[in-house]
Amino acid sequence: MRIISWNVNGLRALHRKGKWNEILDLDPDILCLQEIKAEVKDLPAEVQSPLNFYSYFDSPKEKKGYSGVAMYSKVKTEGVSYDFHGDKEGRLIEAHFKDFILFNVYFPNGGGGPERLKYKLEFYEKFLKFIEKHRNPPTGGKPIIFCGDINTAHKEIDLARPKENETRTGFLPEERVWIDKVVKKGYVDIFRHLNPDRSGAYTYWDMKTFARDRNVGWRIDYFFISPELLSKVKKVEILDDIFGSDHCPISLELN
Repeated sequence: MRIISWNVNGLRALHRKGKWNEILDLDPDILCLQEIKAEVKDLPAEVQSPLNFYSYFDSPKEKKGYSGVAMYSKVKTEGVSYDFHGDKEGRLIEAHFKDFILFNVYFPNGGGGPERLKYKLEFYEKFLKFIEKHRNPPTGGKPIIFCGDINTAHKEIDLARPKENETRTGFLPEERVWIDKVVKKGYVDIFRHLNPDRSGAYTYWDMKTFARDRNVGWRIDYFFISPELLSKVKKVEILDDIFGSDHCPISLELN
Protein backbone atom coordinates (compact mmCIF):
# COMPACT_ATOMS: atom_id res chain seq x y z
CA MET A 1 0.00 0.00 0.00
CA ARG A 2 1.30 3.43 -0.95
CA ILE A 3 0.15 6.56 0.89
CA ILE A 4 1.12 9.95 -0.53
CA SER A 5 0.75 13.24 1.34
CA TRP A 6 1.11 16.68 -0.24
CA ASN A 7 0.38 20.27 0.69
CA VAL A 8 -0.74 21.41 -2.75
CA ASN A 9 -1.18 25.13 -1.93
CA GLY A 10 -4.40 25.24 -3.95
CA LEU A 11 -5.95 22.18 -5.59
CA ARG A 12 -7.57 24.09 -8.45
CA ALA A 13 -4.24 25.76 -9.22
CA LEU A 14 -2.51 22.37 -9.19
CA HIS A 15 -5.05 21.09 -11.71
CA ARG A 16 -4.58 24.14 -13.94
CA LYS A 17 -0.83 23.53 -13.93
CA GLY A 18 -1.41 20.03 -15.29
CA LYS A 19 -0.08 18.36 -12.15
CA TRP A 20 -3.22 16.41 -11.20
CA ASN A 21 -2.54 13.49 -13.52
CA GLU A 22 1.12 13.57 -12.57
CA ILE A 23 0.33 12.81 -8.94
CA LEU A 24 -2.17 10.10 -9.93
CA ASP A 25 0.53 8.56 -12.14
CA LEU A 26 2.50 7.86 -8.92
CA ASP A 27 -0.22 5.27 -8.27
CA PRO A 28 -1.14 6.04 -4.66
CA ASP A 29 -3.55 3.74 -2.89
CA ILE A 30 -4.37 6.66 -0.58
CA LEU A 31 -3.72 10.30 -1.45
CA CYS A 32 -3.84 12.91 1.32
CA LEU A 33 -3.83 16.57 0.30
CA GLN A 34 -3.60 19.68 2.45
CA GLU A 35 -4.30 23.36 1.85
CA ILE A 36 -6.65 22.62 -1.04
CA LYS A 37 -8.19 26.14 -0.79
CA ALA A 38 -11.46 25.05 -2.39
CA GLU A 39 -14.93 23.75 -1.73
CA VAL A 40 -15.91 20.50 -3.41
CA LYS A 41 -18.43 22.18 -5.72
CA ASP A 42 -15.71 24.40 -7.16
CA LEU A 43 -13.41 21.53 -8.15
CA PRO A 44 -13.34 19.99 -11.65
CA ALA A 45 -15.32 16.75 -11.87
CA GLU A 46 -12.19 14.63 -12.36
CA VAL A 47 -10.76 16.07 -9.15
CA GLN A 48 -13.99 15.68 -7.22
CA SER A 49 -14.34 12.01 -8.12
CA PRO A 50 -11.27 10.49 -9.81
CA LEU A 51 -11.77 7.05 -11.33
CA ASN A 52 -11.30 4.15 -8.89
CA PHE A 53 -11.08 6.40 -5.81
CA TYR A 54 -13.40 7.16 -2.93
CA SER A 55 -13.18 10.90 -2.22
CA TYR A 56 -13.45 12.85 1.04
CA PHE A 57 -13.14 16.59 1.70
CA ASP A 58 -13.11 18.96 4.65
CA SER A 59 -13.32 22.68 3.90
CA PRO A 60 -13.49 25.75 6.16
CA LYS A 61 -16.93 26.46 7.57
CA GLU A 62 -16.48 30.25 7.52
CA LYS A 63 -13.45 31.45 5.56
CA LYS A 64 -13.68 30.39 1.91
CA GLY A 65 -10.67 29.70 -0.31
CA TYR A 66 -8.51 28.90 2.70
CA SER A 67 -7.04 25.78 4.31
CA GLY A 68 -8.97 22.56 3.58
CA VAL A 69 -7.96 18.92 3.21
CA ALA A 70 -8.85 16.10 0.83
CA MET A 71 -8.37 12.34 0.89
CA TYR A 72 -8.70 9.90 -2.00
CA SER A 73 -8.61 6.17 -1.37
CA LYS A 74 -8.75 3.12 -3.59
CA VAL A 75 -9.43 1.14 -0.43
CA LYS A 76 -12.91 1.41 1.01
CA THR A 77 -12.82 2.85 4.51
CA GLU A 78 -14.68 1.50 7.53
CA GLY A 79 -15.70 5.05 8.40
CA VAL A 80 -14.66 8.67 7.99
CA SER A 81 -14.99 11.61 10.38
CA TYR A 82 -14.29 15.33 10.17
CA ASP A 83 -15.15 16.12 13.77
CA PHE A 84 -12.16 17.56 15.60
CA HIS A 85 -12.87 19.78 18.62
CA GLY A 86 -15.12 22.15 16.72
CA ASP A 87 -12.50 22.89 14.06
CA LYS A 88 -13.99 25.34 11.57
CA GLU A 89 -10.93 25.69 9.35
CA GLY A 90 -11.20 22.37 7.50
CA ARG A 91 -7.99 20.87 8.85
CA LEU A 92 -8.58 17.17 9.50
CA ILE A 93 -9.94 13.99 7.95
CA GLU A 94 -9.97 10.84 10.07
CA ALA A 95 -10.31 7.59 8.12
CA HIS A 96 -10.64 4.12 9.62
CA PHE A 97 -9.16 1.23 7.66
CA LYS A 98 -8.92 -2.44 8.52
CA ASP A 99 -5.39 -2.29 9.94
CA PHE A 100 -4.95 1.34 11.04
CA ILE A 101 -6.54 4.76 11.50
CA LEU A 102 -5.22 7.46 9.19
CA PHE A 103 -5.36 11.17 10.01
CA ASN A 104 -4.76 13.63 7.19
CA VAL A 105 -4.04 16.98 8.85
CA TYR A 106 -3.16 20.50 7.82
CA PHE A 107 -1.74 21.90 11.04
CA PRO A 108 -1.99 25.67 11.55
CA ASN A 109 0.80 28.07 10.69
CA GLY A 110 1.91 30.11 13.71
CA GLY A 111 2.51 33.30 11.72
CA GLY A 112 0.28 36.35 11.82
CA GLY A 113 0.70 37.34 15.44
CA PRO A 114 0.47 35.91 18.96
CA GLU A 115 -3.13 34.77 18.59
CA ARG A 116 -2.34 32.49 15.66
CA LEU A 117 0.68 31.03 17.44
CA LYS A 118 -1.54 30.37 20.45
CA TYR A 119 -4.12 28.73 18.17
CA LYS A 120 -1.42 26.53 16.63
CA LEU A 121 -0.07 25.37 19.99
CA GLU A 122 -3.58 24.65 21.29
CA PHE A 123 -4.36 22.70 18.10
CA TYR A 124 -1.20 20.64 18.67
CA GLU A 125 -2.15 19.73 22.22
CA LYS A 126 -5.76 18.88 21.33
CA PHE A 127 -4.65 16.74 18.41
CA LEU A 128 -2.24 14.64 20.47
CA LYS A 129 -4.91 13.98 23.10
CA PHE A 130 -7.38 13.20 20.30
CA ILE A 131 -5.26 10.51 18.64
CA GLU A 132 -4.25 9.04 21.99
CA LYS A 133 -7.94 8.43 22.76
CA HIS A 134 -8.27 6.59 19.45
CA ARG A 135 -5.13 4.62 20.14
CA ASN A 136 -6.06 3.64 23.68
CA PRO A 137 -9.84 3.27 24.00
CA PRO A 138 -11.21 0.96 26.71
CA THR A 139 -11.72 -1.85 24.18
CA GLY A 140 -8.31 -1.48 22.51
CA GLY A 141 -7.46 0.61 19.47
CA LYS A 142 -5.82 0.33 16.07
CA PRO A 143 -2.37 1.60 15.08
CA ILE A 144 -2.24 5.26 14.10
CA ILE A 145 -0.78 6.98 11.04
CA PHE A 146 -0.93 10.73 10.79
CA CYS A 147 0.44 12.73 7.93
CA GLY A 148 0.42 16.23 6.57
CA ASP A 149 1.94 19.65 6.89
CA ILE A 150 2.88 20.00 10.57
CA ASN A 151 4.32 23.48 9.90
CA THR A 152 7.29 22.93 12.23
CA ALA A 153 10.80 21.63 11.60
CA HIS A 154 11.75 19.36 14.48
CA LYS A 155 15.56 19.45 14.64
CA GLU A 156 18.35 21.58 13.19
CA ILE A 157 18.92 18.93 10.54
CA ASP A 158 15.38 19.55 9.30
CA LEU A 159 15.98 23.01 7.86
CA ALA A 160 18.77 24.64 5.91
CA ARG A 161 19.36 27.63 8.18
CA PRO A 162 18.48 26.75 11.78
CA LYS A 163 20.41 29.57 13.48
CA GLU A 164 18.75 32.23 11.35
CA ASN A 165 15.30 30.86 12.16
CA GLU A 166 15.52 30.27 15.92
CA THR A 167 13.04 33.09 16.62
CA ARG A 168 10.79 32.44 13.65
CA THR A 169 7.55 30.49 13.79
CA GLY A 170 8.07 27.02 12.41
CA PHE A 171 11.23 26.55 14.48
CA LEU A 172 10.34 28.05 17.84
CA PRO A 173 11.23 25.99 20.93
CA GLU A 174 7.58 25.83 22.02
CA GLU A 175 6.60 24.44 18.62
CA ARG A 176 9.42 21.92 18.47
CA VAL A 177 8.81 20.63 21.98
CA TRP A 178 5.39 19.41 20.88
CA ILE A 179 7.04 17.09 18.36
CA ASP A 180 9.22 15.87 21.23
CA LYS A 181 6.00 14.99 23.08
CA VAL A 182 4.71 13.09 20.05
CA VAL A 183 7.92 11.06 19.92
CA LYS A 184 7.81 10.38 23.67
CA LYS A 185 4.32 8.94 23.22
CA GLY A 186 5.91 6.39 20.90
CA TYR A 187 4.95 7.77 17.50
CA VAL A 188 7.72 7.42 14.93
CA ASP A 189 8.80 10.08 12.45
CA ILE A 190 9.39 7.37 9.91
CA PHE A 191 11.52 9.40 7.48
CA ARG A 192 13.97 10.43 10.20
CA HIS A 193 13.87 6.94 11.74
CA LEU A 194 15.10 5.45 8.47
CA ASN A 195 17.39 8.38 7.58
CA PRO A 196 18.83 9.56 10.92
CA ASP A 197 21.73 11.54 9.48
CA ARG A 198 20.39 12.66 6.12
CA SER A 199 20.66 16.41 5.69
CA GLY A 200 19.37 18.57 2.85
CA ALA A 201 16.10 16.61 2.81
CA TYR A 202 13.33 19.20 2.72
CA THR A 203 9.65 19.36 1.79
CA TYR A 204 9.00 23.12 1.69
CA TRP A 205 10.79 26.05 0.06
CA ASP A 206 9.91 29.75 -0.03
CA MET A 207 8.81 30.56 -3.56
CA LYS A 208 9.38 34.32 -3.32
CA THR A 209 13.12 33.87 -2.85
CA PHE A 210 13.46 30.95 -5.32
CA ALA A 211 14.72 28.90 -2.38
CA ARG A 212 14.02 25.59 -4.08
CA ASP A 213 16.63 26.34 -6.73
CA ARG A 214 19.21 26.52 -3.94
CA ASN A 215 17.59 23.87 -1.73
CA VAL A 216 17.22 26.32 1.15
CA GLY A 217 14.28 24.49 2.62
CA TRP A 218 12.44 23.06 5.59
CA ARG A 219 11.21 19.55 6.35
CA ILE A 220 7.78 20.31 7.79
CA ASP A 221 5.70 17.54 6.16
CA TYR A 222 5.69 14.20 7.96
CA PHE A 223 4.43 10.69 8.33
CA PHE A 224 4.19 9.62 11.97
CA ILE A 225 3.26 6.01 12.70
CA SER A 226 2.55 3.85 15.73
CA PRO A 227 5.59 1.65 16.51
CA GLU A 228 3.66 -1.56 15.84
CA LEU A 229 3.60 -0.58 12.15
CA LEU A 230 7.40 -0.36 11.86
CA SER A 231 7.73 -3.94 10.64
CA LYS A 232 5.30 -3.17 7.80
CA VAL A 233 7.20 -0.17 6.41
CA LYS A 234 8.68 -0.90 3.01
CA LYS A 235 9.83 2.57 1.94
CA VAL A 236 9.49 6.25 2.76
CA GLU A 237 10.41 9.00 0.29
CA ILE A 238 10.50 12.75 -0.18
CA LEU A 239 9.39 13.25 -3.79
CA ASP A 240 11.28 16.48 -4.38
CA ASP A 241 11.25 16.01 -8.16
CA ILE A 242 7.49 16.71 -8.19
CA PHE A 243 6.64 20.39 -8.66
CA GLY A 244 3.41 22.39 -8.56
CA SER A 245 3.44 23.75 -5.00
CA ASP A 246 5.81 25.34 -2.50
CA HIS A 247 5.80 21.88 -0.88
CA CYS A 248 6.66 18.54 -2.45
CA PRO A 249 4.85 15.23 -1.88
CA ILE A 250 6.02 12.62 0.60
CA SER A 251 5.35 8.90 0.27
CA LEU A 252 5.00 5.95 2.66
CA GLU A 253 4.82 2.35 1.43
CA LEU A 254 3.55 -0.44 3.68
CA ASN A 255 3.62 -4.19 3.14
